[in-house]
Amino acid sequence: MGFFDKLFGKKEKESLDQGLQKTKDSFLSKITKAVAGKSTVDSEVLDNLEEALVGADVGVDTTIKIIDRIEQRVARDKYLNTSELNRLLQEEITGLLVDAPHSNSYAFQSDLPTTPYVILVVGVNGVGKTTTIGKLAYNFKKAGKKVLLGAADTFRAAAVDQLTIWSERVGVPIVKQEMGSDPAAVAFDTVQSGVAQKSDVIIIDTAGRLHNKLHLMDELSKIRRVIQKVIPEAPHEVLLVLDGSTGQNAIEQARHFTAATDVSALAITKLDGTAKGGVVLAIASQFSIPVKFIGVGEKMEDLLVFDKQAFVGSLFSLEKS
Repeated sequence: MGFFDKLFGKKEKESLDQGLQKTKDSFLSKITKAVAGKSTVDSEVLDNLEEALVGADVGVDTTIKIIDRIEQRVARDKYLNTSELNRLLQEEITGLLVDAPHSNSYAFQSDLPTTPYVILVVGVNGVGKTTTIGKLAYNFKKAGKKVLLGAADTFRAAAVDQLTIWSERVGVPIVKQEMGSDPAAVAFDTVQSGVAQKSDVIIIDTAGRLHNKLHLMDELSKIRRVIQKVIPEAPHEVLLVLDGSTGQNAIEQARHFTAATDVSALAITKLDGTAKGGVVLAIASQFSIPVKFIGVGEKMEDLLVFDKQAFVGSLFSLEKS
């Protein structure tokens, strides 16, 4: 069993490697090409590396941070082999990623900071928000926790229906009202029910509209206020779900939602179907918000707790999954 097997769990590592395969193939090929024929890290290598990182959807701002740190290292050490570049890149990229509080490689099984632990889930329609909530419910339940769902995205009948299907599939209760109901009222009822039922985890879905930032901000603020009437410190986590396959568009969504509410953690989905997994680095670095979960497949087990060491290690792994 290798280092990452111990750190992350063998099954989780296999899922991670398989889910990141397209990104790995693209990412490593670009970096290999950047240093081809070179024995030392010179200005040409750095220029090629910068182009490779931007091309891997790491983002311009994050790429500049990485290149600047490597330039400083080269200046300090005077001589740096290209063979050392992968190790140095891994160190610098890992250093840019923010650690999530109350999170480790086995977060679903870990004790929660408080109970009931209220998670408010935000994100635009189509990013995998409802599916992520379903997978969260499944994994928390599998870990022995009592879960309650709240369908506060009342502006789309499909959203309530989808969450209901997930609640039935996972076998957890759901609080819902008619389409068009006040989302805050649904959130209030959900938290009140969760307290009464002694739930461990309460996960509340919210509407994902981008066309009116002020309206979205008002709605999320109202949800916060009403649930705090039941649990003053709730929500304990505001989880923003982003579609990793959309690349730089995911950054725009992150910018919108971080302006509208206090996002405390990120879940980045659909990484298995894209070569744009580098956007995880861009988002986490640019917004200084921890990535807590990543989606690397269709199965309910394919929502993984994000481990930055394992993620970066997998990106640079030459093994084929």
